[in-house]
Amino acid sequence: MCFTEKKVILRRFKTQKRVKMKTANIYKDIAYNENNPVITVLFETGFTKEIRIMMQKGTVIKEHQTQFPIVIHLMEGTVEVKIDSEETYLKKGDLVALNGSVFHSLKAIEDSIIRLTLTKYDETERIIREIN
Repeated sequence: MCFTEKKVILRRFKTQKRVKMKTANIYKDIAYNENNPVITVLFETGFTKEIRIMMQKGTVIKEHQTQFPIVIHLMEGTVEVKIDSEETYLKKGDLVALNGSVFHSLKAIEDSIIRLTLTKYDETERIIREIN
């Protein structure tokens, strides 16, 4: 590559627009449903998908597994999580990281807000199918 080609490539790189910051508020527009958890996609980046799941007390996400790793972050409330039939309780601020292929289910012990982080390879539609 000659010197002028390098200058052209560098100039093209400098003129490309940078992706602006994405923001969301997990506590905005809270809406619970007595029959099913409520799912909202907060935003997608080049490497993750951030999803809010609102669970009214008593609602359940039946046992399922994911193909890719996930992170569950409890923002509000208390949730019973069963991981491979082992029960644990998450309280506000708790995080759980699960590898793919791990069976798990969730039950809201009180009204709860969950932040779910998916890899960019996972499908948001899968979450909706699993819950409904």
